[in-house]
Amino acid sequence: MSSNPVAATVASLMPRAKEELTELVAFKSVADFGQFPREESEGAARWIAAALTAEGFQDVALLDTPDGTQSVYGHLPGPEGAKTVLLYAHYDVQPPLDEAGWTTPPFELTERDGRWYGRGAADCKGGVIMHLLALRALKANGGVPVDVKIIVEGSEEQGTGGLERYAEEHPDLLTADTIVIGDAGNFRAGLPTVTTTLRGMTLVRVRVDTLEGNLHSGQFGGAAPDALAALVRVLDSLRAEDGSTTVDGLSGDSAWQGIQYEDEQFRKDAKVLDGVELIGSGTVADRIWARPAVTVLGIDCPPVVGATPSVQASARALISLRVPPGVDAAQATELLRAHVESHTPWGARVTTEQIGQGQAFRADPASPAYQAMADAMAVAYPGQEMQYAGQGGSIPLCNTLAALYPKAEILLIGLSEPEAQIHAVNESVSPDELERLSVAEALFLLNYAGQAS
Repeated sequence: MSSNPVAATVASLMPRAKEELTELVAFKSVADFGQFPREESEGAARWIAAALTAEGFQDVALLDTPDGTQSVYGHLPGPEGAKTVLLYAHYDVQPPLDEAGWTTPPFELTERDGRWYGRGAADCKGGVIMHLLALRALKANGGVPVDVKIIVEGSEEQGTGGLERYAEEHPDLLTADTIVIGDAGNFRAGLPTVTTTLRGMTLVRVRVDTLEGNLHSGQFGGAAPDALAALVRVLDSLRAEDGSTTVDGLSGDSAWQGIQYEDEQFRKDAKVLDGVELIGSGTVADRIWARPAVTVLGIDCPPVVGATPSVQASARALISLRVPPGVDAAQATELLRAHVESHTPWGARVTTEQIGQGQAFRADPASPAYQAMADAMAVAYPGQEMQYAGQGGSIPLCNTLAALYPKAEILLIGLSEPEAQIHAVNESVSPDELERLSVAEALFLLNYAGQAS
């Protein structure tokens, strides 16, 4: 690959890429301003805006989106008559979770065993750097052959829909012939992959109330209805004996037709403990890409430390439901809420509140842009053929863009391969993947411009 001038340029830019990713990771840009200062997110947005301005982007702007966060936009004009490509990434990140579980500080990019560790290194601040590397390599080798727009979202991880609503209110802003979403990942490190489906999602907050206040468990326990116990019953009803998701009225038997995920490889990637079984039925690919999956994200109840002998009057949980392509997320939300209400025992009072939602997505891998990407990845990953995979996570903006621009081709690539451990402690990015995918994106833009001409 080094004989390719674009690849050679990217390789020479990697030290600078590491420095920039270090600066970007240092921003604690979690878009939950009850936990992290708004200034951290806005600082990251300003950093990206400055980087785009330095690269010659025009109309660089911090867009105030309806959910109270900022997305960063820029436009790099191409040759007259050139096709337009929109590049997407997001700079907001998941909370670090248990900081004590990190081997090195989560917001300090640290190299260890050939990888760069830090929250957002792969998801998705590394995607911002990937776009910059690709464009810099093209500029150093004859120029960028297409018209480029870039949008970097500030609240993707929160699922609050700010950029989706902004795009709907300003439909001309992100118009493009092809859209490259830099927020997916290879099926495994070193295997070039384009993601063709995404599961949608809904977030529902559940509250169960049974008493006017907590009661002494010795005096009242055994007859007084326990809200926490009722909530546990509700949550248990969402899974079958084998762990499959069971939401009344929601189908869960679809099959995945693409690349398969071997059980043992999945156990290794997911770091499943010895002797613990995988849950669900069908192939692993069926379970994580083609079927619904419910997860209890959190429960509000007394912690073990400091707990008192009380019957609980109230308890809450946050439930996530991932839904596959072909299932409407709004309908799935109503089915989930109805299931929770119908499975609440003892006449307990239950309320449900939807707090986030995104539709599933399916791309068209037969479109010309996919061939341009396949040819680019064959150079960036010598000897490897581009694979098509699904992704269990959600990128709600994809469906918004598909609806706004139905003729646009949408490709999903990125740095979130299994070893990256996105959303978990010790998230990391492979610098080799960053380098190769930057090369692939640059060559894709060249190939795509050649198709257009």
